[in-house]
Amino acid sequence: MNKIQLFFLLRKNTKLSEKRHPMFEANQYGKLIGYIVISIVAIEFLALGTFFGWLAAKEDVPEMIFYIMPFFLIFDFSGRFATQQTPLMLVKPYLLTPISKFTAVECFLVSQVLDLGNLLWMVTFLPYVFVVWCGGLSGWAAIGMLFLLHLMIVVNSQWYLLVRTLVNHNILWWALPIVFYGALIGPFIFLDDDTIDVFTDGLIDFVQSYGGLWLIFVLFATLFTILFCINRRLQMQLIYDEVSKKENTKLKHVSEFKALNRFGQIGEYLKLEIKSTMRNKAIRSRFIQGLCFITFFSLTIAFGSIYQGDFARNFLCLYAFIFFGATNLTKVMCPEGNYIDMLMVHEENILKLLTAKYYYYCAILLLPVLLQLPPVIMGQFSILMILAYLLTATGPVYCMLFQLAIFNKDTLPLNDKITGKNQMENKWQGILSMIAMFAPVIVVFTIEAAFDSTTAYWVLIIIGIFFTATEPYWMRNIYQRMMKRRYQNLEGFHSTR
Repeated sequence: MNKIQLFFLLRKNTKLSEKRHPMFEANQYGKLIGYIVISIVAIEFLALGTFFGWLAAKEDVPEMIFYIMPFFLIFDFSGRFATQQTPLMLVKPYLLTPISKFTAVECFLVSQVLDLGNLLWMVTFLPYVFVVWCGGLSGWAAIGMLFLLHLMIVVNSQWYLLVRTLVNHNILWWALPIVFYGALIGPFIFLDDDTIDVFTDGLIDFVQSYGGLWLIFVLFATLFTILFCINRRLQMQLIYDEVSKKENTKLKHVSEFKALNRFGQIGEYLKLEIKSTMRNKAIRSRFIQGLCFITFFSLTIAFGSIYQGDFARNFLCLYAFIFFGATNLTKVMCPEGNYIDMLMVHEENILKLLTAKYYYYCAILLLPVLLQLPPVIMGQFSILMILAYLLTATGPVYCMLFQLAIFNKDTLPLNDKITGKNQMENKWQGILSMIAMFAPVIVVFTIEAAFDSTTAYWVLIIIGIFFTATEPYWMRNIYQRMMKRRYQNLEGFHSTR
């Protein structure tokens, strides 16, 4: 079997694997919503490309799109984290088969290059190139520009695969994209317009003197080849380390958290949540990412000049309190799918586990409260705003997210960061996550339009206190509905281990 035949066979197997997945039918609704969102974004990108093309043709600067390309690349890089898996997540089943493992990784890397998602940016590039071509750009130059723009997106996809693989291996690798993209957009933020014009004019003169767009094309083609080779070797090495459970075995002090013994069985489950966050790679990495993101936005709002609009400040304040729930509670009971049978032994075990989870995720909200103090001190946030979004998280948002315990039935690997699953397992996870992120801010602006922000925050506080105080009642309701589906959920947990 040659590489081309293997490539089509692996593509076929991947599609069959998706169809055989227990959540395939449920995910069809999520895909439908995704297609609607993509269609709306595509229309906006089409208008954006047409506008920039008209502006470039009017100013007789056909290369204008390359000035804003760094921002497109950052947006593309960020969007891939929500939609694209690394080849390591797909190649794991083939490690024991009699085929070349490097060839399998190559096939999946090529599949990522040929993915139709890379063509999404064509809705921006095509109208731009068409307009500047009508404005006087030669036909060959227009074709070369189009191919170069697409090549930059493909190179960005290989860069994403490299960064995501490294980040999954060690959280400190986040410094790599931060430094790289910071270097790309830093000059536009910190340098004056005259300096930027001198630099860009010099760069354009150099490119035109040594081959024009074709020189850049060769440079990016070389960069693509280098990144492809690095991904091929690095991902193969890391997948063997993880699948073989290669770890540094060091003796560590294990805390018993004896202070929680007074809470009985709920205290034991609180210990389980704390130790899961400390020990399990997947959960720990999401927790650390949350702290980094919240700290970054908090300091940016407090001491920077961006994110000063009302919507940005309200959204980022809410984001600080919603992040841990949106990333972990959307998969509530999925880690427990590894040992769900044991939890079914005693009556109301699950209820106490859910209650302990609620207490734990309420307690960790003290961290966002502390991290939001700089904006409060600098006058960007008010104490009333902090209290409103805190109680919104512990009240209606957590009540909504815990409903997913009824429908989640896909086991989440506890320690497989690279080869493990990281996508949404059912339609409700994505929908409820988006509602949690945006609904409270929409409520605030709706009430603020009729009254004022103080009234809006007091409404959220009252609603939050009500849901928080009635937690035992809605948590028991969730438990009872979950028990009615227990055999269906158990079947799903067993089939996805």
